[in-house]
Formats: sequence, structure tokens, C-alpha cells
Amino acid sequence: MVLASQSPRRRSLLMEILPQFNIVASEATELHDATLGPRRLCEVNAQRKAFAVAPLHPDHLVLGADTLVFLEGEPLGKPPDLDAAHAMLRRLSGRVHEVVTGVCLVHWGARRVRMFSDSTRVQFRALTDADIAEYLRRVPVLDKAGSYALQEEGHLIIDAVEGSHSNVVGLPVEAVRRALERWNEEGVPIVWTEGDPVDP
Repeated sequence: MVLASQSPRRRSLLMEILPQFNIVASEATELHDATLGPRRLCEVNAQRKAFAVAPLHPDHLVLGADTLVFLEGEPLGKPPDLDAAHAMLRRLSGRVHEVVTGVCLVHWGARRVRMFSDSTRVQFRALTDADIAEYLRRVPVLDKAGSYALQEEGHLIIDAVEGSHSNVVGLPVEAVRRALERWNEEGVPIVWTEGDPVDP
């Protein structure tokens, strides 16, 4: 197995399923096209990441993943600075949003690929500017989609989580475990043909 990500959160989550795997950072460019819809957008980004690494390791199963926060269908990625992070948390305050992680499993040598996604609903507390400033003081958020992390002081900003908690952190462990268990079942992996596009 190769994890096409340097995210320490994804590494820790994947270790709950597999004790040993390699890590290779993907240089793929992520899309931010909201017209694709939340699940499709995250799946395409996961595919781009996995496909950037898989040809270099054709005898390994490669996993790519992409997590985004969506508010009313609009993707909220990583904030460029703390002012943007503050504004993003202000928008999320008191509202329910969706966290989607797309996953792509690909074995380049066997010409087999499987893509799927998981979605979790997250209810934010009503936050004051002081609450947001305190959260940003405690948690480094510039590398986090939506400017927050469930696993880091999440109780300060989150009221409820409906669905997979690990999906919000960066990898839906339950769905990935099922996909790996079913990988060798006939008919489950998608077989692509020469020339099939990677992008939508």
C-alpha cells in the first residue's frame, strides 16, 4: 500500500487499518469547481492525487484522498491566512455544514481503480469573535479545510457530528476498511480502458 499524502492525520487514520504502508506525496493540483458537486469534486481530486503517484509504483495499491468542507454547496478549502480563517469560521458559526472525503484506490499494474466518498454533517456552535480568536490562538488551521479540526479543540466550536468522525478528520476509516476488504471481489473494482480521462 502507498498513501499518496503527507497528511499526518491521514497517516494516523490509515494506521488503524494497516500497520505498515509507504508514504509518497502527490504533486497533483486540486480542483475547486463547485459545479461538480461535493462528492464528485472530492472524488476527482482524490483520483488526481492517486494517479499522480500510481504510475511510479505500479505494483502497489495506491490510496489518494481529498477532504473539503461545503457550506450550502460551496467548497471551503484551506485558508490563505488567519484573517481568511476567521472569516470562514464566522460563516460556519451556528450553522450545519457538510464534510466530504473522496477516496481513490488504484493498482496501476492491474489496471484497476475504485472511487468512493463519504459525507458527514457538522453542527457548529454560535461563535462570537472572541470565541473564534481563542480557537485560532489554540489551533493552527492554515493547513485545514474549513479552518478547523475536529480532533483539535473541536469541543470549543462544534455542537454535533452526524456521521463518520474520522471522515471529518481526513479519511473515512470505516468506508476504506470495507473497500479494502472487498478489493478482490469480482465485479467491485472498475476496470478502465486505455485513454480514459482522469478529469471529469
